[in-house]
Amino acid sequence: MKRVQGFSLVELIISLVLGLVISGAIIQVLVSSSVTNTLNQAVSQVQESGRYITSRLTGEFYEIGRYDLITASVDDSVDTVSEAAFVQNNPVSLVGDFSANASLGSTQASSGANDQLVVSLLALEDCTGNKHGYAAGDEFHVVNRYFVSGTEFKCTGYDGRVLRGLKAQSVSPTTVTLLDNVSNFQLQYGVSDVAEDSNGQAITYVTADKLSALRAQNQQVVALRWGILLKSYQNQVQQTSAPTFALLNENAVTLDSAHYYQVFTKTLSLRNMKNFVRSIR
Repeated sequence: MKRVQGFSLVELIISLVLGLVISGAIIQVLVSSSVTNTLNQAVSQVQESGRYITSRLTGEFYEIGRYDLITASVDDSVDTVSEAAFVQNNPVSLVGDFSANASLGSTQASSGANDQLVVSLLALEDCTGNKHGYAAGDEFHVVNRYFVSGTEFKCTGYDGRVLRGLKAQSVSPTTVTLLDNVSNFQLQYGVSDVAEDSNGQAITYVTADKLSALRAQNQQVVALRWGILLKSYQNQVQQTSAPTFALLNENAVTLDSAHYYQVFTKTLSLRNMKNFVRSIR
């Protein structure tokens, strides 16, 4: 009878080692693929959010300081000439501008905390879509407040006439969340030369705490520069090192390595304010 010879002990050990090596390589590829996929998803999500908020803010900020007495259908229940002067001279609202809400205004936060922007314009509705009881098609003095609460970037819309004490409030202000996973929001303001010498261009960029003194010298905000730091939803990105970012005038900060972060910045000329400054030379 013919004997059947099996594998030797050495052959079995070699086979096991080769199997372990191959299995380890496959696992490594799968892990690497999973990490790459997680990072790609995080990058895609942050970039999509960044494109959205940049586009939205650009569209809304372009209208800052707008007040058209010629072609717009303005609700005329108040003195619109006086209102136009207020909006055009105070496109970026500061603390103390509104008698009915003296604490409302653009602010520069300390130690890298989030800034706040408050602006005036003529519009059909505020940043939340609230018409504040005005008739369809009628424009009115809108005041929008942009700020960060927790990790949510929000906007609250007001009736500027109520804030100025010109009418009683009939519709309460509303707040909407424009974007979440926001780590920081910073602003700088492009200021013109004194009105009689200005061509409507920004000659310097300052923070909100400098605006009151410049306004007193008849210098006007004609541009906005903003920076917004976004982070991913995913908390297992596993970057090799913790990223460091600096937004505009703020000091650099080091963040965690478990999220993907990206800064989005833009400088925008306020066309309505440039035209206004040029018109009063």
